[in-house]
Amino acid sequence: MDIKLVNIGFGNIVNANRIVAIVSPESAPIKRLVQDARDRNELVDATYGRRTRAVIVTDSNYIVLSAVQPETVSNRLSSSKGIVDVSEGE
Repeated sequence: MDIKLVNIGFGNIVNANRIVAIVSPESAPIKRLVQDARDRNELVDATYGRRTRAVIVTDSNYIVLSAVQPETVSNRLSSSKGIVDVSEGE
């Protein structure tokens, strides 16, 4: 299985194969999700002190905060330009 990494801003990279959802942080349920992850120590804040614009949910229950728009992360996932392909076993 190839590991695909996607840039989520400021040089931070997430395993694209583990992403379940990319959502906006505006709604109350997402704010609760972020707070619950913070309480469980399963929150990764990759905003560098900037405003959170995208919340990335992973299949391992980690929540990643990003300062780039959800559409931008989605476009990077869709195109090969924003993805780094790391082959295993080479």
